[in-house]
Amino acid sequence: MGFWWFMLMCDLLIPVILIIAGRMMWKHCPGSINLAYGYRTKRSMKSMETWKFAHDYCGKLWWKLGLILLIPSVLIHIPFYGSSDDIIGRVGVCISTIQLIVLIASIIPVEIALRKTFSKDSVRKDGCKF
Repeated sequence: MGFWWFMLMCDLLIPVILIIAGRMMWKHCPGSINLAYGYRTKRSMKSMETWKFAHDYCGKLWWKLGLILLIPSVLIHIPFYGSSDDIIGRVGVCISTIQLIVLIASIIPVEIALRKTFSKDSVRKDGCKF
């Protein structure tokens, strides 16, 4: 039973981190473009405007994804309460893998939004609002 609780807590780490980090990125964008922390891609670091846009967009996305991932992560674990450690471990690894894929894939919509909103010179395109 103890291993089930341990795996549940491990599988809740990514959704909770997404919720907290997303809220921080969304509400408290780093004040300057830096190489230490923040949403750092070539496109997001071109100007302060792209930097702020990327943090706002990614922060909102991560916050939503964290909330969405939290519920199934708990619900999937419930039927396996009392199962063998081997089964619980495999379920936990599958959940964590899916969560990591979602986390990494979240880069794609942010980069698409940056490309649609800004030109190659980091100038906001006409008519684009966020």
